[in-house]
Amino acid sequence: MPLTLTRPELLRSANFIAGQWTNATATATATATPAAPAPRLAVTDPATGALITEVPDSGAAEARAALDAAHAAFPAWRKTPAKQRAAIIKRWNDLVLAHQDDLGRLISREQGKPLAEGKGEVVYAASYIEWFAEEATRMNGEIIPAPVPGRRMFALREPVGVVAAITPWNFPAAMIARKIAPALAAGCTVVCKPAEDTPLTSLALVLLAQEAGVPAGVLNIVTASREKTPEVVDVWLDDARVRKITFTGSTPVGKHLARRSADTLKKLSLELGGNAPFIVFEDADIDAAVEGFMAAKFRNGGQTCVCPNRVFVHRSVHDAFAQKLAARVAALHVGPATDPASQIGPMINARAVEKIERHVQDAVARGARVLTGGRRLDALGANYYAPTVLTGADASMACACEETFGPVAPLTVFDSEQEVIAAANDTPFGLAAYFYSNDARRIWRMADALETGIVGINEGALAAEAAPFGGVKESGYGREGSTHGLEDYLHTKYVCQGLLD
Repeated sequence: MPLTLTRPELLRSANFIAGQWTNATATATATATPAAPAPRLAVTDPATGALITEVPDSGAAEARAALDAAHAAFPAWRKTPAKQRAAIIKRWNDLVLAHQDDLGRLISREQGKPLAEGKGEVVYAASYIEWFAEEATRMNGEIIPAPVPGRRMFALREPVGVVAAITPWNFPAAMIARKIAPALAAGCTVVCKPAEDTPLTSLALVLLAQEAGVPAGVLNIVTASREKTPEVVDVWLDDARVRKITFTGSTPVGKHLARRSADTLKKLSLELGGNAPFIVFEDADIDAAVEGFMAAKFRNGGQTCVCPNRVFVHRSVHDAFAQKLAARVAALHVGPATDPASQIGPMINARAVEKIERHVQDAVARGARVLTGGRRLDALGANYYAPTVLTGADASMACACEETFGPVAPLTVFDSEQEVIAAANDTPFGLAAYFYSNDARRIWRMADALETGIVGINEGALAAEAAPFGGVKESGYGREGSTHGLEDYLHTKYVCQGLLD
C-alpha cells in the first residue's frame, strides 16, 4: 500500500543545513561547479521490504557544513529572549499535534509499529516539545549571599553551545523531541544524525520546526547509512566547536563516544543499553502485574530500552502468572501497520529477528520451555517474530545477559526478596526496573535496593515529560525530560561584582 499523506511535502528526501534542503555534497560553493549528488540511502518498510524513498548517504563534508551553520547561528540564537524562543518551540509543538495523523503514518511505515502506536508517539513527542517550551522561561539563576560587604555574587545559567544529537530508530519522533526541544529551549544550536532506518520522521519534524520559525542554522540534520555514520559523527567528535553530545543507543557506541569526547571535554548525555528486571512478589495483584507487564514489554514490539528483559516471579504465584500471561500474549494480533487490528508489528530489520531467534533457541537448549510463540512468522514477512513466553529461564541464558530487544518474556522462579534483589542487580546495566507488591515496607526496601535510574512500582508505563529519564552503571548518565533534562544543556557561570560600597 503506498504511503499517502495529507501533506505530501512532509516526506522529505534531503539534508537540512543552514535553513536549506539539499541533496548536493557540501563541497559545492557559489563560484564552483555544483558537486555531484551525494550517494543515496534507501529507506524501506520493515513490514514488506518495499522502498519508501531515498535520502542522502552523507559524509564528512555534509557533517562539517551542518556544524559550520550551527556554529554561525549560535551567537544570535543564544541572545534571543527566552520568551521568544519559547514561543517558537510552542508553535513547533502546535504544528506537530496538527500533523499527528501524517507523522503517525510516517513513523509506522518506516519503523513498523502499529498505526495507533505511531500516532501515540507523536503525542508523546509533542509533550516534550511543550514541556521544554515552557521551561525555556524558567532558567532562573541565583543570587548568592556575599560573605563580605560591598560584593554581589550570582550564578547564571548559559547554553553550552553547539549540540550534536544522535538518535535511535525505535522512537524516531520522541527521541528527536526529547533531545532537540531542550537544546533549543536552552539557547543551543543543533546538528543531528537520525538513525539510518528511520530518518523520514526526523526530517518531517525539522520541516515543521522550520515552519514554526526556528532560524536558519539553528537546527541542522544530516542523514547517513550505518557504514558512513562514523564519518559523520567523527567530524563532530573531533571539532571543539561541538560542546555537547547527546546519544541514545548501545553501550559500546556510548563508550566510544565518551572516549572520543574526552579530547575536547564535551558534555555528554548517554542513554544506553538496558536489561530491566520485572519482579512479581507473592503478595502482588497478579492480574494487575500481567497488565502492567503487557504495557511495559510489548509496546513497540518489545523494541524499547526500558522493556522488561528478565522476569522474576515468586514460586508461589509463578504458575498462575505464567498461565495468564501466556494467554494474553497468545492473543496479540501481529501484522503490518496497515492492518488496523495490529498490536505487534515487524521487527526493525533482519538482524533484530536473528538476535531474537538466537536468544530463544539458546534458552530452549539450556532447558527453558516455550509456553507460546517461539518462532518466526514467515507467512507475514521476513521481519516478524511471534510474541513469546518462556518458563524455566535462568542466568546462564543469553536472554538474561543480553538485551533481547524483541517480544520475548523469559520467566525465572525466585523464593526470597534477598535472592531476587541480587539477581536483579547482577548486570552491568541499570536503566529501569519494575516490581509488583502490596507490602508497603517491601516497596520502599525494593525502591532503595534496585540499582537503576528508573523504578516502576505496580506500574508498567513509566515515561513522562515531567520525569527524569536515564540510567546508572553502564546504562549511561545524564537525564532527559524534566527540569533535569534542561540542565544537561546548560553551564553555570559564577559572576562576582565588587566595589559596591
